[in-house]
Amino acid sequence: MHIEKVNLINYKCFEGLFSIEFNDGVNILVGDNESGKSTVLEAIHLALSGILNGRYLRNELSQYLFNQKAVSEYLNSVKNGGNPAPPFIQIEVFFSGGELPLFEGNLNIEKTKKCGVVFKIHFDEEEHKSAYEKLLEEPDELTTIPIEFYKITWKSCARDSIISKSIPFNSVLIDSASQRYQNGSDIYISRIIRHDLEDKEKVELSQAYRKMKQSFMGDNSIKAINKKIDDKAKVSNKTLSISVDLSTQNSWETTLMIYLDDIPFHQIGKGEQCIIKTNLALADKKSSDANIILLEEPENHLSHTKLNELISSISSGCEGKQVIISTHSSFVANKLGLEKLVLLNVAKQFRLTDLETDTFEFFQKLPGYQTLRLLLCKKAVLVEGDSDELIFQKAYMAKHGGKLPIENGIDVISVKLTFNRFLDIAKQIEQPVAVITDNDGNYKKKVKKKYKKYKDIECVSIFADKRDELNTLEPQLVDANKDDLKTLWDVLDLDADKYETVEKISEHMTKNKTKCALKIFSTDSEFEFPDYIERAVKWCDE
Repeated sequence: MHIEKVNLINYKCFEGLFSIEFNDGVNILVGDNESGKSTVLEAIHLALSGILNGRYLRNELSQYLFNQKAVSEYLNSVKNGGNPAPPFIQIEVFFSGGELPLFEGNLNIEKTKKCGVVFKIHFDEEEHKSAYEKLLEEPDELTTIPIEFYKITWKSCARDSIISKSIPFNSVLIDSASQRYQNGSDIYISRIIRHDLEDKEKVELSQAYRKMKQSFMGDNSIKAINKKIDDKAKVSNKTLSISVDLSTQNSWETTLMIYLDDIPFHQIGKGEQCIIKTNLALADKKSSDANIILLEEPENHLSHTKLNELISSISSGCEGKQVIISTHSSFVANKLGLEKLVLLNVAKQFRLTDLETDTFEFFQKLPGYQTLRLLLCKKAVLVEGDSDELIFQKAYMAKHGGKLPIENGIDVISVKLTFNRFLDIAKQIEQPVAVITDNDGNYKKKVKKKYKKYKDIECVSIFADKRDELNTLEPQLVDANKDDLKTLWDVLDLDADKYETVEKISEHMTKNKTKCALKIFSTDSEFEFPDYIERAVKWCDE
C-alpha cells in the first residue's frame, strides 16, 4: 500500500488546487527555492499525523499556513463590500495498493470515489457565524483572515472522523536541516523507536521507568533535598518535592534521552542524525502498517562519502516502503534514478519517464553530472569543457556590463561529451538550451548530422563554426582577432617575435586551452569573439 496522489488546496505556496502523483517506491522532488518541495512533504505528514513542526496543529492554527494570494483576494473582496466565503485549506492524500473500505468514498475535491484522508482547515460556521457577520460590519478592521473562527476537520473519504492512530500509514518526516527536540530528545527518532516497539516491550519500558522513580525518591540525598524544599516552601499541609515525571501513561517517551556511544543524540552531527533516523525508519519491521518516509534534503551536513552511504541504504532498504525525497543535489537524483524524479514549480510538474533506459543508467553509474542545474535554471548553455565555459562567460560579460550569465538565470554547464543526453532531458521538459560545440574539422558530420534529431525542437539551439579549417575554439578565437595580433600577444602574454603568425598562436592556444582561456577571461582589454559565440550570447537575451 502506498500514497498514490496528493491534492493541496490553498496550502502555503499552492494557490487553488495543486495535484501530484507518486509511485510506490522512491520519489525525488526537485525544484527551485519556493517551488513547494518542502511544503509537499510537510502537507503529507500533516494529513497523516496531524503534526506540523513537531507539534499537533489543532491548537496552534496560524494564518501563515494559507496561500497569501487567496487571503489577499478574500480581504480585498471584503473591503469592497463583498461577502466572500472565508478561504480554506484542504489536504487530500489518496491510497492505493490495498483494500481499505472504511476509507473509501467521495469526500474529496474531485467528487469521485477515492481511498484516503482529507485534512481541512476551515471556517467554523456552526460555532462562529454570528460573530463573523458582526466582524464583517467593519470591513476595514479585517486585516487578515479571522483564524480564531477556524477549526480542523480530519476525515476519511468515507466522511468518518479519524485520528492519526486509525490511519494505516506510519509517516516519518526527517529534516536534517533543522532539529526539533522534546525535552532534550529528538521528537522524530523517539517516534520511530516507539513505533518499532511491541506493546509488551512498551509496558516493560514503562514499568522500568516507574521503578527508576522509586529508586530516585528512595535515595537518601533526594529525601534530604525534598525535606529542605518542603520546609522552605510551606504554604499548606501539602508536600512539595522534586521527582521524575510520571504524569502520563507514556511519560518515558518524552523524558528518556537517546544516546549514541554515550553521547546525547541531539549533540551528534546533524548529518549523522539524518543517517540514523533514515536507517531506523527503513528498518521498521511492522509489516501491518505501511511506512512513508519523507526525507528533506538529505545532502545537508553530509560529506560525499556519507551521502553515498545514505543513498545506498535508501536504494537497498526501501522495499515495502515509500520514500519521498526533496533535494537540490544532482548526485542524489542521479544515484536514485532520474526516472523517479518529479520537477516541481507552483503551477505544474514534469517527469522524465520517457527518457531512454540507458540515459537513466548512465547518470546512475556516473552521478557526478550536474543534471539538476539544467532543470532549475531559466536557460542553459551546454559546453564541452573548462575553456569553452570561460570563453562564453567572458563574451556574455562583455555584452552585459560585467555580469556573469548565472546572475541573469543563465547556467553554463560543462557536460563533456554527453550533449545528447542532456538535450534529451531538455526536450522532455521543454527547457530552453543552447549547445556550443566545436566542429572537429567536419561540420557536416560532427554538428549537422550529430544534432539532426533536434533540428525542429523549438527549445534547442546549436551554435558552432561552419568552417572546417577552424576545427576548435582556439583557432576560431585567433581568427576573430587576427587583425589585432598585438591584443593576442598582450592578453596571452606571448613573445611577438616567437608567435608572429596566427598559426603559431593557434598552436600555442590549442596546447594550453584552459591556461589561455583563463587569461582571456581575466583581461580588461577589448577582445573579439567568434560569431557563433556572439550568436549564443544573443540567444540568451531572446
